[in-house]
Amino acid sequence: MRCFNLNPTAAVAAVAFLSALPTAQAGLYTKSSPVLQVDAKNYDRLIAKSNHTSVVEFYAPWCGHCQNLKPAYEKAAKNLDGLAKVAAVNCDEDENKQLCGMMGVQGFPTLKIVRPGKKKGSKPIVEDYQGERSAKAIVNAVVDKINNHVKRVADKDIDTFLSTNNETAKAILFTEKGTTSALFRSLAIDFLDVVTFAQVRDKESKVTKLFGIKSYPTLVLLPGGDKDGLVYQGEMKKLAMLEFLSQVGEPNPDPAPAKSKGDKKSEKKDKKDKKGKAPKASPETTSTTTTESSEATEVPLSSESKPKVTEAAPPIPAITSTQTLINECLHPKAHICVLAFTPAAHGETAEKALNSLSEIAFKHAQAERHLFPFFEVHADNDATASVFKGLELAGEVELVAVNAKRGWWRHYEGDFSSTSVESWIDAIRMNEGPRNKLPEAIIGEVIQESETATEKPVETVEVKLEEDVKIEVDTESETTSWQGAEPTPEATDAPRKHEEL
Repeated sequence: MRCFNLNPTAAVAAVAFLSALPTAQAGLYTKSSPVLQVDAKNYDRLIAKSNHTSVVEFYAPWCGHCQNLKPAYEKAAKNLDGLAKVAAVNCDEDENKQLCGMMGVQGFPTLKIVRPGKKKGSKPIVEDYQGERSAKAIVNAVVDKINNHVKRVADKDIDTFLSTNNETAKAILFTEKGTTSALFRSLAIDFLDVVTFAQVRDKESKVTKLFGIKSYPTLVLLPGGDKDGLVYQGEMKKLAMLEFLSQVGEPNPDPAPAKSKGDKKSEKKDKKDKKGKAPKASPETTSTTTTESSEATEVPLSSESKPKVTEAAPPIPAITSTQTLINECLHPKAHICVLAFTPAAHGETAEKALNSLSEIAFKHAQAERHLFPFFEVHADNDATASVFKGLELAGEVELVAVNAKRGWWRHYEGDFSSTSVESWIDAIRMNEGPRNKLPEAIIGEVIQESETATEKPVETVEVKLEEDVKIEVDTESETTSWQGAEPTPEATDAPRKHEEL
């Protein structure tokens, strides 16, 4: 089947088409699947507000490409267990269609990597995954996006490191490796602001001698104050290490606490904790990403009790490549897009602009008003800098509206407050305000690539953490073309066809 992305207008029509269908098919993933099943009610709590990095698949059960991806995606989930979340949203469900539209989903399957912002409380960073449809590629891409809160400590730094916040517990990993493993980075996230994590290379002779290190890797835990240090004697495995570190403090509760089936006591405790302080997490609750966690969802919201925009608005999608930008907004048939050019490292101004756009988009989605898509574009990314320069933009943060089909663009000038930005958006909707001619040099052609899966032998994929994690991959069944996606039904004139009903 031919794969391609939908333009924004077709995506809006897709949502309307799917909404008109009488019933939705059951999801691809069963309750026993390692893939976390997420919906519009719990996406913000389980993904957007999580301390951990997530990869989220937006899919439709009838999509053949989604069905082909399932084995590889579940293998990736097993290998990322305890390191990052692997989740899926069924866009065929009525309750999820607005969320899928808000996330810029224009074809199935769409994968997005979501990771916490650099500053505490900031909006999460959302990026499109455009790699191969294989467990190895997905795992490597997600591991690369796990935030690193581990300090590098050398001989010259050790005295300062030990004397700073002496009462705070410290975990030091002595290793021969120059990189920080995903395993150690995930532990640092679990104990963020509870335990300070550091890594020391074997070549730092002063530090290794000070602690009497004889073999690698070795994990040393300093409880703080005058208490004696502890040396970890177990395997470099997540649960065992988490239990060892819990001697000096409880890990942070994840927004997706696991709940055993039929565990009435746990359910009562959860309700009690919601009234008081946040529940403490055990090693099992912080490391698991099973589908049981998705069952602990909130009561569905009535129209009168919908959350405020500022609390529930998901971030606008980010574009990190020139071709994606062309495919979405800068090809000859593309309609209106609003682009927020920001630096990759968000400052206060960028956060304000992006928050305003996400709130406006969410407000229109709740009111079921169709609005052109908003995208974040990193102005300091070499892949998209040419568009920034082509429009002769100079500010650190710039908002523009482009209409490649009509050949015009508009520049926003204001303080990036929600009220000011919304007035500008309304002027565009009403076809008011000045326009600039869109430079022809930045208009490109949509590139649709399709790869045919070829028969290959079973291969072993090694993902380097602190220890080797191996995945048995049948490349014939899991690797297919990735460029483009299964279109939503209205992309063709033919009526929708269900596969394998």
